[in-house]
Amino acid sequence: MAVNKDYYKILGVPKDAPAADIKKAYRKLARQYHPDANKGDAASEEKFKEISEAYDVLSDDKRRKEYDDSRSVFGNGGFRPPGGGAPGGFNFDLGDLLGGLFNRTGGPTTGTGTTGRTTQARRGADVESEVTLKFSDSIDGATVSLRLTSDTPCSACSGTGAKAGTTPRVCPTCSGTGQVSRNQGGFAFSEPCRDCKGRGLLVDDPCPVCHGSGRAASSRTIQARIPAGVRDGQRIRLKGKGASGERGGPAGDLYVVVHVSPHAVFGREDDNLTVTVPVTFPEAVLGAEIQVPTLGGMPVTVKLPANSQNGRVLRVRGRGVARKDGSKGDLLVRFEIAVPAEIGADARAALEKFQEATGNHHPRAELLDAAKGE
Repeated sequence: MAVNKDYYKILGVPKDAPAADIKKAYRKLARQYHPDANKGDAASEEKFKEISEAYDVLSDDKRRKEYDDSRSVFGNGGFRPPGGGAPGGFNFDLGDLLGGLFNRTGGPTTGTGTTGRTTQARRGADVESEVTLKFSDSIDGATVSLRLTSDTPCSACSGTGAKAGTTPRVCPTCSGTGQVSRNQGGFAFSEPCRDCKGRGLLVDDPCPVCHGSGRAASSRTIQARIPAGVRDGQRIRLKGKGASGERGGPAGDLYVVVHVSPHAVFGREDDNLTVTVPVTFPEAVLGAEIQVPTLGGMPVTVKLPANSQNGRVLRVRGRGVARKDGSKGDLLVRFEIAVPAEIGADARAALEKFQEATGNHHPRAELLDAAKGE
């Protein structure tokens, strides 16, 4: 988390934006700058990483609060905690702060004999992908193949950014730390070194493939397990499946946005499945045992009580969506009276007799009286 970056500005939302607006802005920008839609465009690739980093923080209530608090304490982005953009909250190093206060440097020697901090490892970028599942797979879980495009160490220079036969040198401005101290109000705070852009290294003879960045776009296919019970629009985090890090840094994370195709028969309400079952008028009035379909299993028999009104809902326990605790939701069965498109003479005569026998029943009387009273 880098508090020197204005994540709200990056996503184009106000600081009090609700989570839904943040998600909407992110998805719009992610589609615009996704590497697959801008092949070979390094600027779009960097923008996509920046957008993902911003959303990663602002979409998490806890991390968003930490970010807001940090910017409130340290000003409008003038401080970046040592350690870069590792997730899970910023890491504040008192030694780094005191060293800046008294303009002290020192520490272990880098590999080149220059006194200063060892060049820091950098965490890989987070990557986002999308997948569309069948309704049944969203309930049962599924393993899917995902083709990902992310940056990896350039194969031509092994990630150094330097042309073959040459090596990068430690940045003399930051002594290889990637960070420099800046005085502000009597205090000195760390921020990314502008000369090396936070890498801690300078390349005099850049690699012709990656142009000195040390990174290159790469496509790969992975197998990702989508857990049972995933919802439409849910964002799943797969730790360590994102872009690889630099100089021994950890890989970023992969975020998979899941889309669920609708089912022809079943629906979903929270952890419950829903199904609508047609019944005849005699079945609703007299009561009946009705066969009801279940998702991926044999039909079950449900007893519909006599005098059931149209739209009555009965519950079949344990035939819904699996929960994290191992239990399952229910199957909610809604019964609707099916009116036949055509009836024969005998059926019509029977209905006319039924109408005569129930002539004292006026189902709309209370409705009309209530309307008059109002």
